Amino acid sequence: MIKGIGASSGIAMGRAFVVPTWEWDLPEKIIDVSDLAGEFEKLYSGIRSSKDELEHIKQDIVEVIGKEPSHIFDAHMAILEDPVFMNEIEDIIERQSKAAEVAVKEVIDKFVDMFNGIDDEYMKERALDIKDVGNRLLKHLLGDHEETILPSDEPFILVGKELTPSQLAHLDPSQVLGVAMMLGGMNSHTSIMMRAMSIPYVLGLEGKLLRPISTGDFLILDGDEGTVYVNPDDAIIFKYQERKMKWLRSREHLQDLVGHASITQDGREVHLAANMSSDKEVEKALSYGASGVGLFRTEMLFMDRATIPTEQEQYEVYARAAECLGDKPLVIRTLDIGGDKKPDCWPLISEENPFLGYRAIRISLDRKDRFKSQLRAILRAAVTGNVKVMYPMISSLAEVREANAMLEAAKLELMAEGVPCAHHIEVGIMIEVPAAALIADVLAKEVSFFSIGTNDLVQYTLAVDRMNEKVAYLYEPFHPAVIRLLKCVADAAKRAGISVAVCGELASDVKALPLWLGLGIQELSVSVHSLLQVKQQVMRLSAKKCEELLEPLLNCGSSEEIHALLDEVNEKYACEWT
Repeated sequence: MIKGIGASSGIAMGRAFVVPTWEWDLPEKIIDVSDLAGEFEKLYSGIRSSKDELEHIKQDIVEVIGKEPSHIFDAHMAILEDPVFMNEIEDIIERQSKAAEVAVKEVIDKFVDMFNGIDDEYMKERALDIKDVGNRLLKHLLGDHEETILPSDEPFILVGKELTPSQLAHLDPSQVLGVAMMLGGMNSHTSIMMRAMSIPYVLGLEGKLLRPISTGDFLILDGDEGTVYVNPDDAIIFKYQERKMKWLRSREHLQDLVGHASITQDGREVHLAANMSSDKEVEKALSYGASGVGLFRTEMLFMDRATIPTEQEQYEVYARAAECLGDKPLVIRTLDIGGDKKPDCWPLISEENPFLGYRAIRISLDRKDRFKSQLRAILRAAVTGNVKVMYPMISSLAEVREANAMLEAAKLELMAEGVPCAHHIEVGIMIEVPAAALIADVLAKEVSFFSIGTNDLVQYTLAVDRMNEKVAYLYEPFHPAVIRLLKCVADAAKRAGISVAVCGELASDVKALPLWLGLGIQELSVSVHSLLQVKQQVMRLSAKKCEELLEPLLNCGSSEEIHALLDEVNEKYACEWT
């Protein structure tokens, strides 16, 4: 058995078809200055052909995956129109007299390396989009239209290094039982499309195979557990045949939950909101029954572009999301750049320890002009819906007060100008720094809500860089110190009479649900594809029983004890509690 990462639910059983790995290896090609005009025309012709091809793919795929996921290819076309991407290519052609295809390859490699180097899963996953678009352009520049011929005699499980959205768009879903890839990301566009097509998908198998998978091998792929079996024995096959039938029944049941409230066995409601980075994701979240958007990541508006987005540009994105949500809440987090997020449009100095340096609210309070522009956009958008604003990486009372003063100044400016804006807007803060957790009682007097960012809170509490392979084993969300900090935050919010939500990865982990219910958490903001699984488990649990579990959890001396206790609760008692 090989353990990877389950990115799309379901069980697949069948023969493997291995897609050959193919990378462009272009020799250096210098062109004569007199041929520059022709080289530029070749580039622009390739871009036109690539955009036409993407438009056709989008039209063909929309019936398969739906309107919302098909916008992925709008993002691909936007890359081809991006001035930063194009200027770099043109500059290499003009200044270094390199062939168009060589220039394109250099720029692709540069951007892919840059995005892969950012310690943020969303940004790493965008690297594959850039590679996909770049390879499409190279194909047109080089005139190479060779396609891998897939088997047509029987359905198969596709295996390879990584799969791009364009490659996936060319597949016949009826022939693909499942997909197993060495690389990839949970929230990549490929994973989003897989889930829309209901194709079981396991990724992250790189370095875990005892031998390479070969075409013809019989595979069992479990997209829920993230496991792959290669040529298993009859007992394993029989076991998974039964599990597959159970999974099909479970999937039908999950869809039935869309219209139901997320209420525990003893009547406590837990609001399940969605995390997102684009207004284009709202429609999908609502179709899964999301109670709103608990985290709207605004930094994605600033990435991969040459200029700072204007107030109007920001307003239009926020307003579209708010309007689509109606009266459901939209929590907009102000700009969270720095650390590993370094947008081209906002040059940042190099730091020895960027995660402890100039980032998030610290940047906003330093660049008040740009911060005010974002706050104005948020206040204007709040007229169209139930908008709330949230400040990231707060570590002191002074930061909250200074940010709130900026918000008030932005509001007064808009009112003086006669621009429609919200006269009152709820303000919250991210609790992701231990200092904020420890003075949560003080901060609670200044804001309307808390949202716990578990990823950074765990990382900072344990002094562990989870992306560093040498110490990643120390990254433990269920460490007793983390649990006690969470209790500190929840108690402070309760005493102050404000709400507290969780929006980090731990919010999506069903194992943690007894902890959240025990702490009295009213809202979880999770990835869209986790909404129904989390709702199902909420509906199985008793809030009162979870409250009784809290004291034993706090008395645990190790993460192993906490894991064991939570596993026992979720597995043994969830269906029994009434």
